[in-house]
Amino acid sequence: MNRIDKTLSGDKKILSIYFSAGHPELEDTAPIIKALQDAGVDMVEIGLPFSDPLADGPTIQESATRALRNGMTTQKLFDQLLNIRESIHIPLVLMGYFNPMMQYGIERFCQQCARVGIDGLIIPDLPIDLYQERYSALLEQYHLYNMFLITPQTSAERIRYIDQVSNGFIYMVSSASVTGAKNTFGNAQESYFKRIRDMKLNTPQLVGFGISNAATYTMATQYSRGAIIGSAFIKFLESKGVNKISDFIKNIR
Repeated sequence: MNRIDKTLSGDKKILSIYFSAGHPELEDTAPIIKALQDAGVDMVEIGLPFSDPLADGPTIQESATRALRNGMTTQKLFDQLLNIRESIHIPLVLMGYFNPMMQYGIERFCQQCARVGIDGLIIPDLPIDLYQERYSALLEQYHLYNMFLITPQTSAERIRYIDQVSNGFIYMVSSASVTGAKNTFGNAQESYFKRIRDMKLNTPQLVGFGISNAATYTMATQYSRGAIIGSAFIKFLESKGVNKISDFIKNIR
């Protein structure tokens, strides 16, 4: 069983944390993953830095830029993760844009993911129809899940289609804007959460974009299987450092 499915099989509300590989320092990637697991995080999304991250807000953009300046590359990330499964048992997902994967070579990229123990991918700029036509068989060959995003603007018909072809989870974007931490959610977002819940989709949903504290985590997980925190965690890393990661998690749940 894929580790993502295993993690989502119970009733526990999931906390997934996103960070940019190679940030704040180049060799922080593996220590951050270990600290997150030790703190009780259920899943980790490792951001593959890219020079033109269109869907990301300023915090994640800046962390990606710093990681690239630190010397982070796709190959460097795989080197850092080579022995990660000796100590890490929670699901690991790579989230990144399609261009760096194409430059690296899609099959080579999938081979390396399987080699280091990656469970799935999130590729925001890879259209689902193109994925189904050209790449789904390849990812299946290497036992990699590919998670798709929905937004408040995604039609019900499209959501049903995504649910039909999805495995793992659906990344439920909380708003139509770029990523970024928020202190609260408004009525529009709560209505959206309820609408998706009431669709009774087969694939679990994790809410991302705007989760920053216990209040937003609690609201998001009231209507979904879990939530993903990125920008708020990255800001915490920059101010407090890797050694204080457990403090951040304790303040969420």
